[in-house]
Amino acid sequence: MSQDSVRIGLVSISDRASTGVYEDKGLPALQAWLGETLANPAEFITRLIPDEQATIETTLIELADTEHCALILTTGGTGPAPRDVTPEATLAVAHKVLPGFGEAMRAVSLKYVPTAILSRQLGVTRGSSLILNLPGQPKAIKETLDGIFAAVPYCVDLIGGPYLETLPGTIDAFRPKSAQRPKV
Repeated sequence: MSQDSVRIGLVSISDRASTGVYEDKGLPALQAWLGETLANPAEFITRLIPDEQATIETTLIELADTEHCALILTTGGTGPAPRDVTPEATLAVAHKVLPGFGEAMRAVSLKYVPTAILSRQLGVTRGSSLILNLPGQPKAIKETLDGIFAAVPYCVDLIGGPYLETLPGTIDAFRPKSAQRPKV
């Protein structure tokens, strides 16, 4: 049985990286983690944009509504600084808020740094897209995804996306027995 293909939107939100002041490390970290974890053939649609709420909103809408990405991961812009507006932009385009994702992401990060309580990460849906706001640093991206990704495939199922599968020896995607495809 072959895996469903999936379109995944990856958005790095950084004023300085988007203008070339320094190299973006968020997009490569996201692609590397997904490449090592996801069994599905994946097409990545990437964007490197500044911390501008209107630009973030437009980008998320495009990735969900036009590009039909089942999963959209953002990195950066989730702290309390004045320019950190990723959560506001995400909420503005959301159809449903999934508070458990934000709670779980902060809980995972608190195992590593006390400043995780400053994070305003979110999980939302827009149509059949799941949008998750992740931290900006590659190490934190990996730690967070390691901690929450088991719930992502079933969430994508529930909103009408493809059946996501993980590679053996990585994250065990959790689904109720009634939602599991038979192993071939």
